[in-house]
Amino acid sequence: MAGVRPDVHGFWEADGATKTFTHSLDPGLLAAHIPPTARVLDYGCGYGRLTARLGELGYAHVVGVDPARAMIERGRRENPRLALYHQPELPLPERDGAFDAALLFAVLTCVPDDAAQGATLAELARVVRPGGALYVSEVPLQRDARNVARYERYHASVPGSAYGTFTTDDGGLFRHLPADRLRALLRDHGFRVAEERVGTAPTLSGHRAECLQLVARRSADG
Repeated sequence: MAGVRPDVHGFWEADGATKTFTHSLDPGLLAAHIPPTARVLDYGCGYGRLTARLGELGYAHVVGVDPARAMIERGRRENPRLALYHQPELPLPERDGAFDAALLFAVLTCVPDDAAQGATLAELARVVRPGGALYVSEVPLQRDARNVARYERYHASVPGSAYGTFTTDDGGLFRHLPADRLRALLRDHGFRVAEERVGTAPTLSGHRAECLQLVARRSADG
């Protein structure tokens, strides 16, 4: 992979960088799969909310990376002790297998493009060592009337767009993936799901949505 630039919607360099993120990390799920001694990458870390939370839980070797400069600048202002880095392009500078684990929290929903989603997971498969863990939290395709209406509205206005894509009133562009597609993406990039948990999470707009959390292991053969 050479010089792949993740598609960072301008929202994340403007109003999006002021948002308060909401996906909760499950300490029990984390501890069951990722020990505190692990080298952890928080990819798509935003302003470092979970990077900081990992530190509070005793994880001493955590690096946060985000392609949005405004997010990293905010994180450095709010918590200058965190190891937060702006990385606008893939590949990351780390060597193959540099991390024991990675977090990917509500990142794919911010990357509507199939190719960009694939590039993200391919890079995480490269930097997470064989046998390492990937902890994913996502909002899958929703079934309530409000979400279905905005899926259908966007799909009708942008011919050929992936179903589940939508915009918000403040300029955000998002995509909710079917749970089976999320599992397939992980599998196609060498990750095997070890555990799943389903719950709900508050959204950026103050609603509640179904939430799917997965921990997947990178296969020994990549």
